[in-house]
Order: sequence, then C-alpha cells, then structure tokens
Amino acid sequence: VIRNIFANISSIYSFHSQFLLPDLENCITHCPGLGKVLLQHAPFLRMYADYVRNFDHAVELVRTWTERSSAFRNIIQDIQSQGICGKLTLQHHMLEPIQRVPRYEMLLKDYLKKLPEDDPDYEITQKSLQTISMAATHSNSAIQKAEGLKRLLEIYEMVGEEEVVNPTNEFLREGRLLKLAARNTSAMERHLFLFNNFLLCCSPKFSLVGQRFTVRCRIGMDGMQVQQTTNEDHPYTFQISGRERILELQARWIKFCPQVIREAIDVFQKKNDTFRLASRELTTEELGKRAPRWIRDNEVILCMSCMEPFNALTRRRHHCRACGFVVCWKCSDYKVALEYDGYKLNKVCKACYAILTGPRGEGLDGEKRRMLDSKASPGPTDSVMSGFLQYGDNPQTWQRVWSVLTRAEPPVLYLYSVPQVKCSEKLCTSAKVPSGEKMCSRLFSYSRQ
Repeated sequence: VIRNIFANISSIYSFHSQFLLPDLENCITHCPGLGKVLLQHAPFLRMYADYVRNFDHAVELVRTWTERSSAFRNIIQDIQSQGICGKLTLQHHMLEPIQRVPRYEMLLKDYLKKLPEDDPDYEITQKSLQTISMAATHSNSAIQKAEGLKRLLEIYEMVGEEEVVNPTNEFLREGRLLKLAARNTSAMERHLFLFNNFLLCCSPKFSLVGQRFTVRCRIGMDGMQVQQTTNEDHPYTFQISGRERILELQARWIKFCPQVIREAIDVFQKKNDTFRLASRELTTEELGKRAPRWIRDNEVILCMSCMEPFNALTRRRHHCRACGFVVCWKCSDYKVALEYDGYKLNKVCKACYAILTGPRGEGLDGEKRRMLDSKASPGPTDSVMSGFLQYGDNPQTWQRVWSVLTRAEPPVLYLYSVPQVKCSEKLCTSAKVPSGEKMCSRLFSYSRQ
C-alpha cells in the first residue's frame, strides 16, 4: 500500500538531491547559468509523469486506509502534527511534486524576462524552457491517458465487450436514444457509446451487479455516414449508415445529435487520410505520368537501390525523376521519356527503367517485381504500411521520421531517422541497442495488451 501511495517518489527525490540540487547550488554560488543547468536535467523531469498518473489512486488509498486502519490513521496524524509539516495534511504534501514542473516553467519565464538578450545563457534558457514545457505536457498527457483508460474499463464492465479496452480507443460520448423499427412505427430504447473509431448500440438490461447493457450492434467509423430523416410519428430523427448496419434514431438529447457523430467521423477520416498519404507510393500505372515527391538528401545515408553508402567523391546522391528516390550514379545511369515532363528524357533509377520500358504490370520477371515491391514498402518485408510521420510530444519540436508498421504478432512500429536503414534480428528483439550497432535511431514495440 505504501509503495502504491508514493509511486516513484524515491527516484524523484534521489534525482533532485544527488544531481539537480548540487548543480543549482553550484550555479548560484560560482558560475551563473540557470538555463544551462536546467537544460541538462530537463529530460529527467519526465519521471514525474508516473507520479502524476498515480496521484488520484494514491489519494484514494490514503482515504481508504485512514478509515479502515486505526494504526495507519495514528501514524498519519503523528506525522502531520510535527512542526516540519507546517500543519498541512499528507495529501497537501503529496500534491507538491505535481506542481513542481510547472514551477520550473514559471521560474524560467521570469528568468528570461530579466535576462539580457545578448547574455550567453539567453538562447540556452529558451531551449531549456521548451524542453521543460514538453515535460509538463508529458505529465498532462499521462493524466489524460489514465483517465481515458479508467473510463474504458468502466464501459467494459457495463457492456462486456472486450474490444472496448484497447489503447487505440478513445471514448467520446454516450447517451440514450430511441431506435426506430424498420418495418413499423414502434421505437425501442437504446444506449449508444461513441468512440473515436466505432459506435456501440446497446439495449439496457436489468442487473444489480456487473453487465448493465447488451451490445446489439457495432458500427465502424470507416465509411460511416449520418443524414437527417423525416418521420411523421417521431420528430428529430436521423440515420446512421455503416458497412455493418443501418440505424434510424431519434435524438432525445442535444449531446447526441447528428452533428456530434459527424464531427467524430471527420476527425477519424482526417487521421486515416494522414496514414494513407504517408504510405502512398507511386503505382505502376502512375509511374512517369505524375511528378513524384522527392526524398530529401539528408533523409538517406545509403543508396535506396543498391544500399551502398554515399560519399562526396565516388558515390554521390542523384534523384530518380520517376519515383523520387535517392540513388547513386551507378543505379541512376538510365534515361526514359517521362509523360509528366512533356516526354523529355529524364534520369531514372534501374527499377523504374525496367518498369517504364517493359509492359506495365505484365510479364515482369522476378528481379523487376522485387524492385517494384521494394519501392512500394521499404523497410521490413512484412510491413503493413510505411511512410513519414511526425514524432514528438510538442508540435513545435516534432521530428519527421520514417515509420514502418509490421504484420508481426503483436504488431511492431519501427521509427527510423532514414527510410532505408535496416535492423538486425538481434536489435529488433532487444530493448537496448547492442554495442557497435547504431543502425536504428528509435525502436518501439506496442502490443495489443
């Protein structure tokens, strides 16, 4: 119980007492430079996220055990009566770490106001403020995720649908509506749970404990449409049509009006479009007919055809005018008339030359087919999709990384600093980068659990 109440507070205390505090004292007494000190230690402030996430549960444990155990209650009262506690409760002291990171943020803002812009520490302090703001955002997002997961568990207990408890699900709204029968004018009461990627239509059932609803149908957000309908017997009706089912409903509360569902559909489509755009590559039919998006030089360190490293003298970078990939001179020593450029001769890579000069999509031999497949999905050969994504905690400091989602079970998301860098098998199954292997910039594995 004590460990659950105080979470990782001992680690936080050790970090402050052994590292941050000595550096701050040295900064004040000897070498001024607050921004430099906090910039050095700012990444470690993310450890507050675990404490913040656990705070509500910790306060509830203190309340429960104070009521349940007289011994626990007496110890708490003895500690709170000491002069060092300033007549404050344990809960008040437990709140202090949550306010710590925002206080550092306020300190740096005040420090910047009084610091001359030509001071050597000014630019460093700006970077430090940005990093600490990211740590504060990280803590806030941890709270939101914890609250969201808690709500998903509550809904799971009410409906008994295991698919609800999934990290990709986000609960949006719930409410009671009337479902209109398709064959007659009767109406039945239904309870709807709206998530970011699907809608659950449930019927209430009498139960003192456990499951309170029976799931009647589930409609995926992909392809869902909402439109107003007219019904003489029931005003304010609308229809939800999905791939799985069509429902005609009567809105009884404004919070579950058609506009709310339309907004959820729009958000879902925009997010899906981002993945579609990121993973989209030129098809065989489009090759040479549409201008490609060029891969930037600084995003690759190897030829995207032969995988040989580039250098400034003997193996320089060249762009294929058909697919936009960066290749070496040996792999780009071909020319083809491209339709999008007025049928002018353009430099293309070996794979595009084989496709453009041969039958489109027909009769490709094994080598050409492999070259075409490698263009469609660089990275692991069993990838579901690949493309560029923005990665980071703060939109102002997002990094553009090459991402590959595999078909493995559980699925694995690889984040690379460059598109074509490959992992060894040892690296893919380890949380630590083996000595001497610096091929993968970041590697995260998310299981469905």
